[in-house]
Amino acid sequence: MQKIKNFIFLLVVSMIMVSCGEYQRVLNKGTILDQYKLAVKLYEAKDFKKALRLFEKVTPTYRGKPQMERIQYMVAQSNFNLKNYTLSGYYFDRFTNNYPSSSKKEEAAYLSAYSYKLSSPTYSTDPTDTYKALGAFQQFINEYPNSTRLAEANKHYQEIRLQLEKKAFEIAKTYYKTAEYDFRNYKATVVAMDNLLADFLGTEYKEEAFYYKLKAYHDLAIKSSERKKEGRIKDAIKAYDKLIKTFPKTKFLKESKKMFANLQSEQKKLVKKS
Repeated sequence: MQKIKNFIFLLVVSMIMVSCGEYQRVLNKGTILDQYKLAVKLYEAKDFKKALRLFEKVTPTYRGKPQMERIQYMVAQSNFNLKNYTLSGYYFDRFTNNYPSSSKKEEAAYLSAYSYKLSSPTYSTDPTDTYKALGAFQQFINEYPNSTRLAEANKHYQEIRLQLEKKAFEIAKTYYKTAEYDFRNYKATVVAMDNLLADFLGTEYKEEAFYYKLKAYHDLAIKSSERKKEGRIKDAIKAYDKLIKTFPKTKFLKESKKMFANLQSEQKKLVKKS
């Protein structure tokens, strides 16, 4: 039994060595046709890394020829399987543009969007690919309303919107948290919260957005010079009224009323001085 195991092991090692030798020979000295055939063979054997190296070699020769459709799809799929998601998103997108009549166009369109989603999995990362994924899924949903992937595409689309929504809210909060050191960030907080409310209608952060606008207006008014204080107090009171009117039983009611009282007190002081 041990002899059989040793034989099998040696056979596998020999096959790997022969395979590696063939790969290096074809990569360095093989004809374009040999390189193409081996690339396809390696792709089908799921050796995507080596397949990509060979596809890179043959692409200039096959560009514009019928084989290029298959090559471009395999390049995109290889990158996807290697988890090079930004690249696979790019190549799948190129495939859909270059081969609009391909039977694989729908699949490529979906995988392009999904690749971009996978390349930015959390709200705290660079949102570039996230926005690409959102746009790609929206385009897929519009273009393939009867697709078997439609429900999945809608699910990913909603997840991405929530991801971007959370990122927008966290950025807006960061402006407020840093406003103590840079007064300009009080106004930046208001602008960022307004953008959140405009970009994500029905956002789950609507109550918090109104509250942070009130806090930003309040703090800026309290810390302002007398020359600017009156107008800023009025802005803060409007923000308070908006919060209370929209959310009469807001979870921030106690803190909001306290800020409102501060604003009224400051307003009375200004009246006495005038």
